[in-house]
Amino acid sequence: MNATDLHALTGAYATHALEPAERAEFEEHLARCAACTQEVAEFAGTLARLGAAQAVVPPEALRRRVMAALPSVRQEAPRTVPAPVRALRSGRRASRWTKLALAACLAVAAGAGGLAVQQHQQADQARARAAALRHQADRLAGLLTAPDARTVTGTAAGGAGVGTVVWSKSRGQAGFIAAGLPATAAGTTYQLWFNDSGTMRSAGLLPGGEGALLLSGPLDGATGIGVTVEPAGGSTHPSAAPVMLLSFT
Repeated sequence: MNATDLHALTGAYATHALEPAERAEFEEHLARCAACTQEVAEFAGTLARLGAAQAVVPPEALRRRVMAALPSVRQEAPRTVPAPVRALRSGRRASRWTKLALAACLAVAAGAGGLAVQQHQQADQARARAAALRHQADRLAGLLTAPDARTVTGTAAGGAGVGTVVWSKSRGQAGFIAAGLPATAAGTTYQLWFNDSGTMRSAGLLPGGEGALLLSGPLDGATGIGVTVEPAGGSTHPSAAPVMLLSFT
């Protein structure tokens, strides 16, 4: 594997999606590549925030049922894969990206499943919300697996909460992950904006201070993103100073 291929494996390594031989080779490369070390740290932090933002505490009744069933449920035996099949899979680059996509979206998809259980009495609404979260997870996973995906993290004004933007120029997309941002006042919401060299273009709404959002609209040469607090439903132009600005550097 050449150096160019190794540089493209930072996301796969951060999500533990490499085959053992590839992982060992990449770790040798990582020991002498400061750029890849930084990217791995950024991907790991992004995925951790993504999981924390979408986690949902299961209902107490569900927890009791699971704990009660443990003594009577037999652990499934480990599944083995014949050596020729393992060799075939390790040679397919598409397989690696499939596992990476699953790992990247697991944090969001797990939250979707927990949400569906928690809102059992409102099944239709829960299923729609879960489907939306899974769709969002799939799209974010696709963004995270792009070979040129990059991330930048910043702190909100006043030091309350952090935000991470992940973007890929080859895909023309960006996503935003919020953690710990203060709740907005009633009748207001966080709105994200593409920064087109000083001109702000709406990129979507983030109702709460926790969560992940695939930004609407293409990058189109944007130099970064901004986050403002706007009236519910959003605004056509920012009506207040940004609480966060992140640059695509």
